[in-house]
Amino acid sequence: MSEDILQKIVRMRREDINRLGLNFDIEIPEARRVGHTEFLGNAGAILEVKRASPSKGDIAPDLNPVELATTYAEAHAQAVSVLTEMNFFKGTLRDLIAVADLMERRRQQGLHTCAVLRKDFLLFEDEIDIAYRCGADAVLLIARILDDAQLVKMAQRAQKFGIQAFVEVREADDFRKLAVVTAALGDAAAKTIVAGVNSRDLATFHTDPLIPASVRSKLPAKAVFESGILSAADATYARNLGFTGILVGEAVAKNPPLAKDVVSAFESGCENARGLFWKKLAERKFANNETRAASSQDARRPLVKICGITREEDGLLAAELGADMLGFVFSTTKRLTTEEFVRSFKNRLPRLSEARNDVACHPEPFDKLRDLNKVGEPVEPLLVGVITDPNSIEGKTAIKLACEGVLDAVQFHGIAPHEAGNATLPYYCAARVGAPEDFDYVASLRKNGEPRILLDAKVEGIPGGTGKTIPESLLREKAGDIPLWLAGGITPENVGTIVEKFHPELIDVSSGVEDAPGIKNSEKLKALFAEFAAK
Repeated sequence: MSEDILQKIVRMRREDINRLGLNFDIEIPEARRVGHTEFLGNAGAILEVKRASPSKGDIAPDLNPVELATTYAEAHAQAVSVLTEMNFFKGTLRDLIAVADLMERRRQQGLHTCAVLRKDFLLFEDEIDIAYRCGADAVLLIARILDDAQLVKMAQRAQKFGIQAFVEVREADDFRKLAVVTAALGDAAAKTIVAGVNSRDLATFHTDPLIPASVRSKLPAKAVFESGILSAADATYARNLGFTGILVGEAVAKNPPLAKDVVSAFESGCENARGLFWKKLAERKFANNETRAASSQDARRPLVKICGITREEDGLLAAELGADMLGFVFSTTKRLTTEEFVRSFKNRLPRLSEARNDVACHPEPFDKLRDLNKVGEPVEPLLVGVITDPNSIEGKTAIKLACEGVLDAVQFHGIAPHEAGNATLPYYCAARVGAPEDFDYVASLRKNGEPRILLDAKVEGIPGGTGKTIPESLLREKAGDIPLWLAGGITPENVGTIVEKFHPELIDVSSGVEDAPGIKNSEKLKALFAEFAAK
């Protein structure tokens, strides 16, 4: 079996240690000469001194670590992460020493001081000693590359020195290891352990912002969203999910002035209903993946949204068959629904709670809504209101229902989210595409921090439910490597081919299972889901 990127990094690092020693032939202080700042003592951003990466190559090869860390401190970052791995990230322990000395000078001058994290692929307890002597306030421990015993020993060594162990987790076994080390440290764990989840898979270096969303509920209160933060909007998204910190590398290393905007966006945000929607969706996606992997179900099965529900029996059947989302149209089309129908339908779903109807779209009652969606409980379909004009009576009704928790989210169909004017509203965006230039709007949404975007076939004058498909050539040319959410012309007859060709993460079906607009055909619904039944 060939090496993945992570395995190669670790192998080469072991070779360097055998050749140069744990200090990599760099003179380090005999004793720590700087004070200590608690790592992530307050919620905030961790910004990175990073010259290069395996996926991007050179990012900022000529950066001055002291100048960059000064910029981060003046932006009021909570911590500075210093890469010390030399082969792929072009870092060094000299950078760590220089940044720690800078923070000590700022401390003595009464200026804002950042904690200092040594970020590396640490393998041995004595590397904790070296990091401490170099001035680190925290050390990264990657659960994936350490066995239980070694992870515990290294966290205990960090605890001995009074610095934090930043334990990075991502895969299922990593969470077991996190539980092991937390139990081993006992009461000291709350002070010593900070958990982080990397949106980037270190084996492939592919980034997915839904990974942190899917596991936030498994992490301790103090947790960090790592990688994939490229803009202030991305920082807001991470904060909406309930993370205590973000770790930002490439974006600020290449563009230091961005640091202030990222820090401000994260610190001014809050855990809210928008983040809850993405957590529920991500938990469902990855739970479905695990369930299918452990059974004979078709592993190709995407998430399924049945849209244009206007009859109770259609929605209940779709839910029974396994729909992940149900869509209710709040736009003046033949599939237009009403507030009364959606409220009534909500009450017919299996899990009922009076508290759902008095959860508003602001932070105060958020805990009440979150408690109704514990990981591992049976889940009903997520209910989505589809709007094409947030200022119309219909659009305002859908937004109101989402703010009350009756709807789980609003689908902005062909409109920009800022037009709704509600930063805490749970939503996702749908873009209508029919030509290459339509993907410019998709790109702008991605830059605005949208973790997923639904692509619908564009037909002039008709907002959706057209029965038309997106041209295959256009998808292949312009969709890139984003996880696909596809709508338009999907039927029981073609869904297998679409899934086989494009492996969408989500399909949105409306007219393909109808006898007439808004009137679903039960046999067509059953036939659609039968495509994903056990083979």
